[in-house]
Amino acid sequence: MRCVGLTPSEHRETVQGCPCSAEATKYTASWRAAQVRVTRLAEELPLLPEAEGLLRLLADGKEAEDLGNLLPQLQVRGLARLLDDDDTRPVITDLGRTYLAARDDNRTATTVLVVDVDKKKRVARVDVSAWRPDEPVTVLMDQIANDSGLDADSLTGQWLEADANCDASDADDLVLTGFRPLAAMPSGWIRMGGEDE
Repeated sequence: MRCVGLTPSEHRETVQGCPCSAEATKYTASWRAAQVRVTRLAEELPLLPEAEGLLRLLADGKEAEDLGNLLPQLQVRGLARLLDDDDTRPVITDLGRTYLAARDDNRTATTVLVVDVDKKKRVARVDVSAWRPDEPVTVLMDQIANDSGLDADSLTGQWLEADANCDASDADDLVLTGFRPLAAMPSGWIRMGGEDE
């Protein structure tokens, strides 16, 4: 809901761009949700080739003319913006870079273990088997619950499957999508009492 969604209507204009809940502010719920939204956009409903071409020119730092009035398509999705309010020079945003990474990266299915859930902050920490299994990453609790159909109370300790860009260099660039129940655990993964389950 961001800050503006929790503010009485007479004060909404004042808090409209509040950075503590903005998509551009790392580690906020809005930032995490935007990473997922843009990654899913790249996978499921990509830009027209001309718009993506413009975005790639901006990513390379090249001068780009907005042929066909493509910039508004990028702006409405948060992928590009004008350098400042009075300028006509477009630049790529961090979300635009996330979009291009999702278009270019190899996304694969991987098993994930929900390590713990913080219901107050509405986040969960998960181990990603195909990335760095001993380095938990933070994802939105509601994303896992909505994708998988599982209740938030039952998430801790659950093995699930999700799609990820496992070549990501750090947790900030790792984006998990499509959480789903794991059909079957591979033989030998969990040992109890010295015996394979």
